[in-house]
Amino acid sequence: LAALLLKDPNLLMLDEPTNFLDLRTQILLEHFLRDFNKAALIVSHDRSFLAATCSQTLELSRGKLTMYPGKIDPFLEYREERREHDRRVNATVVAKQKQLQKFIEKNRANASTASQARSKAKQLEKLQTTELEVDEPTVHIRAPRVNPRQGTAVRCEGMSIGYPNHVVADQITLEIEHGERAAIVGDNGQGKTTLLRTLVHSLDSLGGQMKWGYGVEIGTYAQHVYSSLDERLTVLEQLEYSSDSNTTRQDLLAMAGALLFRDEHIQKKIKVLSGGERARLCMAGLLLGTANVLVLDEPGNHLDVETVEALAEALELYQGTVIFTSHDRHFMQRVATSVIEVRDGSVKNYFGNYQTYLESVEKEIDDGERERTGKVKGASGGPVAKGSVGDYRKAQRDQRRAEKELKNLEKKIARLDDEKRGINDKLLSETDPDEAVRLHQQLTELTEELNLCEEKWMELSGEM
Repeated sequence: LAALLLKDPNLLMLDEPTNFLDLRTQILLEHFLRDFNKAALIVSHDRSFLAATCSQTLELSRGKLTMYPGKIDPFLEYREERREHDRRVNATVVAKQKQLQKFIEKNRANASTASQARSKAKQLEKLQTTELEVDEPTVHIRAPRVNPRQGTAVRCEGMSIGYPNHVVADQITLEIEHGERAAIVGDNGQGKTTLLRTLVHSLDSLGGQMKWGYGVEIGTYAQHVYSSLDERLTVLEQLEYSSDSNTTRQDLLAMAGALLFRDEHIQKKIKVLSGGERARLCMAGLLLGTANVLVLDEPGNHLDVETVEALAEALELYQGTVIFTSHDRHFMQRVATSVIEVRDGSVKNYFGNYQTYLESVEKEIDDGERERTGKVKGASGGPVAKGSVGDYRKAQRDQRRAEKELKNLEKKIARLDDEKRGINDKLLSETDPDEAVRLHQQLTELTEELNLCEEKWMELSGEM
């Protein structure tokens, strides 16, 4: 990634650029992209990263590519509003169609009303429903059903972690309570995974003490865990193998469906599954168990946005303990109730929530960038050329002009949106078929004008 950015391209195409980047590197990449004055096309499951870097949104769904002239969060709101609008309009149109059809059937055989029936038939032909956009299959995940416990889940005193010839961190003193959702944070290479592996006895500690509480049952999801799957098994066979003995077939199928293994996919061999599918399969097996402590190393890797959201919701409702690490800030903010930082050979409780930690890292980076910028300016010295000042002032004037036009467009778009909502409200209560047709035509014209304004907005925002 660093080599790519150093080439100074005029078009950057980045596919999941935040995968395996730690928090500081993600923020630095965001800063680079915000200052990058060329084009960039980014594919990412990281909503926080997209919100920080992208000014327009492209959605690829069911073979259709849609451009939205705005950021990811407003797009998601707009998409839901548009779908709700289409549902309301369709309900109105269907009601009018039934009303017209009933009139036609009643009056077309009567000589005195046949002409009216023909007129209504023409109106009926013009009334068309809008094809509704629907989401991809929705993901619903449930966490293991466990009874809440009290007291200490795990305690570490003076513990050292690492490898025979390399101590990663020492003098670790930690206590994690039952019901806590502890996020392990730190830069890559500091020892987050080493700490998790030591906690689950995948690695021996180098010294000190670690003790789990009474009645603890640990479930583990580790990086590259899917590489250990038996490729000869089917999806269903793997779930049967990894689930609790009391799990019913109905529970198995429900969890498989929740993680998008449906119909014939349940009989797929593991050897033909993609990396993302294998990761979902491992997650399904873990969630079908009875673990009251979940230790998760990058659980969002290989999962799409909807699945990560569903997992976060499930973990929020989970009655057990979660110890996890993730590079997904949105996921961390939703799930974490406490923060443990691994840094410079030490592991300590961070006194604050994840948002506080995130703000402290951003401030640290901003301070470092300001310091470097000051050094560069001091080293260059000398007056600025007059031509440069003139060019700068002209650019500032152009910028202000574009910003003014952009604001005017935004006001117009908002006004057109309000008018559309008003027409939709009228359509919902309109009983006269002729008036409904007129309102439907007016709605079509407004939509076309709104699309033109949005295209112009996108063009202007791209120039800025």
